[in-house]
Formats: sequence, C-alpha cells, structure tokens
Amino acid sequence: MQPVFTPKKDYCAPMHTTEHVLNQTMVRMFGCARSKNAHIEKNKSKCDFFLTKAPTKEQMQELQEKVNEVLSKHLPVTERVLSRAEAQQVQGLDFSKLPAEAGDELRIVFVGDYDACPCIGAHVENTKETGHFVISSWDYENGRLRIRFKLEK
Repeated sequence: MQPVFTPKKDYCAPMHTTEHVLNQTMVRMFGCARSKNAHIEKNKSKCDFFLTKAPTKEQMQELQEKVNEVLSKHLPVTERVLSRAEAQQVQGLDFSKLPAEAGDELRIVFVGDYDACPCIGAHVENTKETGHFVISSWDYENGRLRIRFKLEK
C-alpha cells in the first residue's frame, strides 16, 4: 500500500507545473541541467540555468514556443510514490536537488510522458489548467541564464 502524500510546498500549482515543463524543455534544447535556483510565485517566477554561452533572442523565442506547445497538449499531471530503487529506474530523473533526509520513498511527478521529477510541490491535474507561458525577461551573466516568466490566460 502506498502512503498518502501531501505536498509540502505551497506553490501556485499552474506556475509550478509550468516550471517542470520549462526545466525539461531547457534540458532538451540546451543539454543543461534542470534549474538549480527557482523562485515560483503566482504572478511571476524565475529560474536559473547554467550554460556555456548566452542563448540568442531567437532561441529564447523558440523556448517560449516549445513550452507553450507542450502545455497545449493537455498532458495529464500525475504522481507516484516510489522507492529510491524504483525511482532510479525511471529514465531521466535528476536527483541532484533531493535533500539527504528525503528517505527511501520519493514522490515522482510526471507531466505526461514529457517530464518526470522528484517533487514536493503542488501541481495541476492537466497542463490545460496552466495558461500561456510568457518569458517576461532574461539575462545571461557569468554562465547563468536567469529566465523570468509569467502565465497569461
């Protein structure tokens, strides 16, 4: 029997789900790691990624388009509680932000077949609930790309 899991972070569910899609899109487009620093709020959010060179304006436009393309697919957002051993069998999982005290049972959040990530945040049930992803601004300094974004209905 799987334990009942209540998300521990009080994130805005649509924005937090969008962060998952943004992270996976960055991994796919730029071959970078998921965001190491994120601030997720209802009205605006930001994520930091580490890249060897600054993206072009065209790449940032493409990023925005790809995130919206994924969100528009109305993907189900589900969760499963897995043992560490089971979770390590899920392709592409990044355990780098997992705290040492996380224990043996991990909550893995799936955005359709697009993304899977250990997570304690709140999420929507389907990407159709997120809204339209807009990159408000971005900057690149010393290898860090900071993306500020919001959701519009």
